[in-house]
Amino acid sequence: MTSRTATDPGDLIMVSVDDHVIEPGHMFEDRVPARYADRAPRFVRQDDGTMAWLYGGKVITNTALNAVAGRPPEEFGFEPTCIEELRPGCYDIHSRVKDMNANGMLGSMCFPSFPRFCGQLFMEATRDTDEAAAMVRAYNDWHVDEWAGTYPGRFIPLALPMMWDPEAAAAEVRRLARKGCHAVTFSSNPHALGLPSMYSEHWDPFWQACADEGTVPCMHLGSSSTVQTTSPDAPVELIYTLSPINLIETAGDVLWSSLFRKFPSLRIALSEGGIGWVPYFLERVDYIYRHTQHWSGMDLGGRLPSEIFSEHVILCFIDDAVGIEARHRLNLDNVAWECDYPHSDTTWPKSPEMAMQYLSALSREEIDKITHLNAMRHFQYDPFAHVPRAEATVAALRGQSAGWDVSVRATRHLRPESTRAAGNAADAIAMMGRAAAPEAGGAGA
Repeated sequence: MTSRTATDPGDLIMVSVDDHVIEPGHMFEDRVPARYADRAPRFVRQDDGTMAWLYGGKVITNTALNAVAGRPPEEFGFEPTCIEELRPGCYDIHSRVKDMNANGMLGSMCFPSFPRFCGQLFMEATRDTDEAAAMVRAYNDWHVDEWAGTYPGRFIPLALPMMWDPEAAAAEVRRLARKGCHAVTFSSNPHALGLPSMYSEHWDPFWQACADEGTVPCMHLGSSSTVQTTSPDAPVELIYTLSPINLIETAGDVLWSSLFRKFPSLRIALSEGGIGWVPYFLERVDYIYRHTQHWSGMDLGGRLPSEIFSEHVILCFIDDAVGIEARHRLNLDNVAWECDYPHSDTTWPKSPEMAMQYLSALSREEIDKITHLNAMRHFQYDPFAHVPRAEATVAALRGQSAGWDVSVRATRHLRPESTRAAGNAADAIAMMGRAAAPEAGGAGA
């Protein structure tokens, strides 16, 4: 029997496993225990008109990390500094769903912005670990109950961990699993944050909880608070060129650690890691293991490293024609699509059309795995319990967005006067999650 094919983007069902939310200023209201209420992060407009979050003596001005969707490309180098520069879909859940409909996108998993990818802010900004844990729980309750809960079936909830305490992080994974959340962020390199490495038993309580609950740790590009570059005077293009190396390093760590041997049911996701590099990576690790296993002490139990990696690692990509062409070297059950709204790499609002440029040669079964079925299975997400399948296609969702404006609009003129300098490499580094190393005395100390 010949596999079904589909070339009409309107017939697709699309679920993105990597988007981003710009957190609204009210998110901590009535979610923080009374004893910490006056210490909760506050969203403010500063005297110069720029927006910021205040927490633990820190002023976080990069609150809308690379949230440039809907702006002309020549403005992508300008980090948003005031709320007026943003599409409302960045921070308002009702507008976000309209933007999703306009893109024909059924589901979305949204990574954090101002706390950074795995909640590094809460580890660094206070000496009080109980306070920090309360802020993480408040953030997670907002994300699960309000952001993901307002429109059932439209979002895959994603939690933050307590990076400084694997036991507390494990308890949070279990608590949120009871609320239907089966994804949690984690650092692509905890050692770079001043924490034990993935080779340490330190993280075992967290891994065990994830394995028990079927929760997927999602390691996003930039979640090590580092960025690949070669010199301070290197251009922005070099930073973008080298960006996947962060997660190639992570791929090596999770593979050569004992993680999957100790927790055989665990799956992890390399978020925004791309897939085109993976076939060579798999060839390389098999080649070196055939040589090193005789003297290094590494014992993979009779399996090749490529087999272990392909079973346990979920690969996530935005636009990767080379990887799709080499799909016979990948486990297509572990490949998932990303939209990356509202960042500069996003394919919004033409994601279906852009995806079909490289998916059109695949069978319908392969397309469905990549665009939604794999995400549904790995994250225990069932949108069709809330949205009938016939109403979940690109064409059906776009039919609900008639009149919604997705035109490109310049917003640079709305910036406060003091922030209208040209963007530079520092902006690009900020986009990718670079931040200062943990300060002495923070919750991680």
